[in-house]
Amino acid sequence: MQNEAVTSYLSLGSNLGDRAGNLLMATRGLLEASIDVCKLSGIYETDAIGMGDAPPFLNMAAEVRTVNVTPTQMMARLLRIEYLLGRTEKSMKRPRTIDLDIIFFDERVIDTPFLTLPHPRMHLRRFVLAPMAEIAPHAIHPVLHKPIADLLAETSDLSSVARWNPSARVNKSSGNG
Repeated sequence: MQNEAVTSYLSLGSNLGDRAGNLLMATRGLLEASIDVCKLSGIYETDAIGMGDAPPFLNMAAEVRTVNVTPTQMMARLLRIEYLLGRTEKSMKRPRTIDLDIIFFDERVIDTPFLTLPHPRMHLRRFVLAPMAEIAPHAIHPVLHKPIADLLAETSDLSSVARWNPSARVNKSSGNG
């Protein structure tokens, strides 16, 4: 594995506190963890699916490159970033300051108690597929053998996923829009 460079895709999400600031700090955390950020999608505001009246998420996708890093090491780095940004438990269906998931790690298929790749539910989630389709529409799911753009077109997830525009919210609240 010496000097093996790997391209991976990550999903980033936040629905507590300064959501955009949390995404920015997570991106900075990736860089500090020796994870090169190659591309970032725009930011999307999405429903907090299955979380009752929880605030909406801001989500984005990142294309990253690492050298000499295993998928398990990558996940450990992501968990550390989450912890440093205030996420102390990794349970699903709860609001969170930050959520970092590996969607694809190269073309690897892994199923362990610690990590499943590709992400087992990514093809069912519009909030993952829309940002991914922006930066990697032709990336092929290593199990389903379909490009991201096709998975997005075929998903049965009808939840709201809209490009985030913070200035529109400011204009509405000030009565100018």
